[in-house]
Amino acid sequence: MSSILTNNSAMVALQTLKSINGNLQKTQSEISTGKSIASAKDNSAIWAISKVMESDVSGFKAVSDSLSLGESTVAVALAGAEQITDLLNQMKEKVIAATGENVDHAKLTNDVDEMKNQITSIISASQFNGANLLDTAGGDITVLSSLDRDSGGTVTAANITVATVDFEGGLDLTTIDISTATAADGSIAAMETLIQTAIDGSAALGASSKRIGDQVEFVGKVMDAMKSGIGALVDADMEEASARLQALQVQQQLGTQSLSIANQAPQAILSLFR
Repeated sequence: MSSILTNNSAMVALQTLKSINGNLQKTQSEISTGKSIASAKDNSAIWAISKVMESDVSGFKAVSDSLSLGESTVAVALAGAEQITDLLNQMKEKVIAATGENVDHAKLTNDVDEMKNQITSIISASQFNGANLLDTAGGDITVLSSLDRDSGGTVTAANITVATVDFEGGLDLTTIDISTATAADGSIAAMETLIQTAIDGSAALGASSKRIGDQVEFVGKVMDAMKSGIGALVDADMEEASARLQALQVQQQLGTQSLSIANQAPQAILSLFR
C-alpha cells in the first residue's frame, strides 16, 4: 500500500541515518579527545575505576615529592657525616704524631683545634630545609613513602622514619688532648671511639638513603604502571577509530542517499492521477 501520509521507507532510512550519525559523532569525539571513555555515560564502571586510579596517581606524585625532599635531607646529612669521618681520621694522625716527645705540641694542638671547629661547623651546617640529622635539635624525620589502598578502598599512608645520628651529642671532641705526649697517648682510645661513632652514623644514614632511593624508584614504576593501566582502560585505539571513521562517513553518504530516495517515493503516486 502506498500512502502520502506515512512513508515507512523514509522512516527506516531516517532511523538508520540517525544511528550512523550518532556513531560518527562518538568516533569523532574519540579522535578529538583521544579517549574511548571520556565521561561516565560512555561506561560508568570503567570511568569510575579510571578516576580512582587517576586519584591514586595524583597521590603518588605527592609521595614522590616527599621522598625527594627526604632523600635530599639525608644526602646533606650523609655528606656532612662522611666529611666529619675524614676529618677525624686526619685528627687521628695528629694525635698519634703528638705521642712523640720531640714534636711541637702547641702547633699540633692548634691543628687539632681547627679540625674540632670545622667538625662543629659541619654539624651545624648539615641541614636541609631546617632538618638536621647530625644535630640533636634537628630530631628524626618522617618521610611519606607510599599510599596503600586495600580491597575495600581504604587508603592508608606509609612512612619511612630516618633517625638522627646526633653527632652533636655523640662526638665529644673535648676528650681529645694532645698538649703533652702523655695526654696524646691517652687520647688515642678516645679518638678511636669518635671515629667509630662517625662511621656508625655515616653507615646508618647511608642505609636510610639507600632505602629512600629504592622507594623513589618503586614509586616511579608504580606511577608508570598506573598510567599505563588507565590508558588501557580509557584511551582510544586511534588506528581502529580512523578506520571506523572512514567507514561511517561512507555509511552516512549512503544513508543520506537512501533517505533522499525514500522521500521521492510519494512522487510516484502522482502518476496514478494522470
